[in-house]
Amino acid sequence: MRRLPLTPINGISALTNLFSAGRSQKLFSNVLILLALATLLPSLAQAYDILVLQSRRDAGYEEALKGFRNGLSASQRTIVLSSFAEVDVARIVREDRPRVILAVGDAAMAAARKVQQTPVIAVMALGIGPQHNLTGVTMFAPPERYCNLFHLMKVRRVGIIHNPARTGRYLRQARQEAEKAGIELVVREVSSPRETLAQLSLLAGKVDALWMLPDITAVTRETTEAYFRFGQDQNIPVISFAGSYLGLGAAAVVEIDRTELGRQAADMAAGLLGGATVDVMPFRNPRGTTYKTNSAVLKKFGLTIDEINKLNQFKD
Repeated sequence: MRRLPLTPINGISALTNLFSAGRSQKLFSNVLILLALATLLPSLAQAYDILVLQSRRDAGYEEALKGFRNGLSASQRTIVLSSFAEVDVARIVREDRPRVILAVGDAAMAAARKVQQTPVIAVMALGIGPQHNLTGVTMFAPPERYCNLFHLMKVRRVGIIHNPARTGRYLRQARQEAEKAGIELVVREVSSPRETLAQLSLLAGKVDALWMLPDITAVTRETTEAYFRFGQDQNIPVISFAGSYLGLGAAAVVEIDRTELGRQAADMAAGLLGGATVDVMPFRNPRGTTYKTNSAVLKKFGLTIDEINKLNQFKD
């Protein structure tokens, strides 16, 4: 791993050699002035509108960035954090003075939180939380998309495990949409992943379906299997948020269109570059989602082929 060079310094040793060779005092003075200007003023070569901080190289992140770049014509500099042992983001921002930061992924968002003045747009991050200069697009599909799904599946009582500190805002939205659809949300709260199994057991016999939220406390690598085991034991469908869960036994998922998410972030960046401020640009839910279903699982719960096709026809 290497440290990220913050400013180009190639050629300094060459200048030193020139001085040691006895160049004139006038040349020496002129070079000192140039070096002082380079230190005090932002480099024109480094000036750009958007600093893109990417947590790591990842296909999902690249999809979001493709949408962002297609949706916005602005100068950019991209730094992949995993390529370096250490990146001093605060110093880069101080020296380069980008107008907006795009943070892609949780690691990038954590790094961007060290910057207090420059507007930050976070995407593809599960841990998005309040900060005066931070906005972005969440990983939460609009709750009405799930409620449409539950309605077609004739589900009335839906179990949810969540951490209020992580997903409280989204759950409030979900409750409003569920009430409109005549669906009761049976909610259990956790503050640690260790509590998930116990809270799942409290839902036994009380729900007709299980709704997995992208909550990094309630849904972890260690607890994921428990959701699907619970669904099998209780003979109820599990509805999730990513296509990868279909192979584990999810009946259906509401998956985010990452390219469209990137375009949405581009619209927000265009607003900030145009003079808007973060305080009038709240976090937004993704506007592009797709239903994906596991036909074999859905058939176990009595849905016909026509009903499955109807689910697959729903688009934003």
